[in-house]
Amino acid sequence: MPNNARSTSDTPAAKGHPPRVAALIGPYSSGKTSLLESLLAATGRIHRKGTIRDHNTVGDNSPKSRSREMSTELTCAQTTYLGEEWHFIDCPGSVDFAQDAREAAMICDVAIVVVDPDPTRVMTVAPTLKFLDRNRIPHLIFINKTDHAGISLRDSFAALQSISERPLLMREIPIRDSNSPDEHITGFVDIVSERAYQYLEGQPSKLITMPSNIADRESEAREGLLEALADFDDSLLEQILEDQNPATETIYDNLERDLANDLIVPVFFGSAERDHGIIRLLKALRHDAPCSDVCAHRLGIDPAPDQTVLQIFKTVHLSHAGRFCFARVLSGQIKNGDPVGQDKASGLCSVYGDKHEKLDLGVTGAVVGLPRMEHARTGMVFRGADMLDNLWPDPLTALYETGLEVTKPGDDVKLTEALRHLCEQDRSIRFGHHESTGQLVLAGQGDIHLQCALALLASHYHLEITTAPVLTGYQETIRKPANARGRYKKQTGGHGQFGDAAIELRPQGRGEGFDFSEHIVGGAIPRQYISAVEKGVRDGLRSGPLGFPVIDVAVKLVDGSYHTVDSSDQAFQMAGRIAIGEALKDAGPILLEPIDKCTISIPSDFTSKAQRLVSTRRGQILGFMAKDGWQGWDEIEVQIPTSETADMVTELRSLTQGTGFFNRTYSHMQELVGKQADSVVAQHQKGGK
Repeated sequence: MPNNARSTSDTPAAKGHPPRVAALIGPYSSGKTSLLESLLAATGRIHRKGTIRDHNTVGDNSPKSRSREMSTELTCAQTTYLGEEWHFIDCPGSVDFAQDAREAAMICDVAIVVVDPDPTRVMTVAPTLKFLDRNRIPHLIFINKTDHAGISLRDSFAALQSISERPLLMREIPIRDSNSPDEHITGFVDIVSERAYQYLEGQPSKLITMPSNIADRESEAREGLLEALADFDDSLLEQILEDQNPATETIYDNLERDLANDLIVPVFFGSAERDHGIIRLLKALRHDAPCSDVCAHRLGIDPAPDQTVLQIFKTVHLSHAGRFCFARVLSGQIKNGDPVGQDKASGLCSVYGDKHEKLDLGVTGAVVGLPRMEHARTGMVFRGADMLDNLWPDPLTALYETGLEVTKPGDDVKLTEALRHLCEQDRSIRFGHHESTGQLVLAGQGDIHLQCALALLASHYHLEITTAPVLTGYQETIRKPANARGRYKKQTGGHGQFGDAAIELRPQGRGEGFDFSEHIVGGAIPRQYISAVEKGVRDGLRSGPLGFPVIDVAVKLVDGSYHTVDSSDQAFQMAGRIAIGEALKDAGPILLEPIDKCTISIPSDFTSKAQRLVSTRRGQILGFMAKDGWQGWDEIEVQIPTSETADMVTELRSLTQGTGFFNRTYSHMQELVGKQADSVVAQHQKGGK
């Protein structure tokens, strides 16, 4: 690629339509990266397509993507088609990396939802469609891999419509080879222009005469498309009711307007691997995709030529460019030296895979790269030096956890900084020290997600990390009252140590915490030592007879004695510790485990499987109901031990075609008895905790 600086205003695109952005999103293995290769080849940006197998695609350019043969991060690629500039963003399909797909969708003009033709797998795209509709993002569907045998587009369409809140509009119908045993697809008929095309190997499709055997199907499909459009256009409805044939331009105008308003979802089909339907898709994008001002208004921006507004949608840390931000120009234009909040644009570039081209000027609509940004972060929107309020959605909730430890002494500070960088790059990752156990915990969307994060810590930050299961914050309490006396006496020559304290211990209600009181009469213990006894008691409660912190108990100091010379704060602290230790042994200690309240969201077809999952993990089902605003989905309210939730998302996804998810909050502590309690205590005492 050339390294000479250029301006997007000098490209052919700037002389016609402003730059537009299309995000390729959809489930894992639907063929998004292959579709990007076909789009780049069709627009002349590349002369030979790469393949996932050969590890040479533009979309999967990072080492971790190629080693896993799957996209693990979004990839931007700029190209031009018929003199207009396009920025395609290839997004990961795995649910582990869904955050990147959401960030890209927020700034695109149109999302291309790539799906597999198998109707039994359409549920995997349901969360994506929900997100797009919830954020009013225009989108179309591309049914990929239609060159495979036994494809029924009618079944695929019906299955997709069952999970879409918006009406789907088939923009084309297939032409099949009736002489073939599997009647494979050989071309298509454009329903609006009523023209038929035949696929050719390695060449653009050829215009042919419409086969007579599909004329009735074409007429039926066209009628359905017009009726769907008429729901949003009274004038078109009148023409249909009067049996008038609407002008082709009228239909195109309705398609463009309704797509921009996220009222309809056009559906196309083809094969990225064999380049079937690619030019057809490009033409539809060129004619129907909205301009960047629609995206700007959706994000709360009123674009003006004299005001530069940038939306940051991705942040990465590069060894040669520091904090590198991907941004879309929603208004005005940007050049080197212009303010971006507290930073200044320097080294402005366009992005093509892992390559950066110097850029003199970024115009409205373009995606630009901004290296060495100190203060900008994903989701921020800037108008010059001012940071504006944004409408960026919250990140996905972290669902999978692992414990972390550094193997080299002194790497703790370095690890903390590296983890902050990870969280900037992917907002669905979080880390922190467990409140009860103190363990450093890294949380994300799944096992592969965290594996990639750990690989980055090793390769980019040169950190040696070991992982461990997340420790559960077990605690203990008591079942009955007990009395005990703690006597500490030590003589070492000179002044000795002496402290004597008698306490009464009793259980409190769950959640009432710790209470300390005293009832000392006759000066048995001087007032200045009572606080030392309390401190010793509190210290003793950090680890009870079972080895865990003790909660929900009340302690009363009732008696004691002292020595005028040898007594001290330290001596009475020790007396308090001895007393509480003895009392706890006689008070019927019992183990407590934390319980989370979870709301599990799953397609209705998988509700019974999710309920069995909860039962096998010692959970209690509180109830279930239809998920509000999600047709065909249920919500299950459960209470489940925290120890059972660390990897629950993995099993939940395996039962629900990767679609199930949940959110959780801490609920309460609950008694744990029997073999499970014995196992926890034994493991803790062995040092495994």
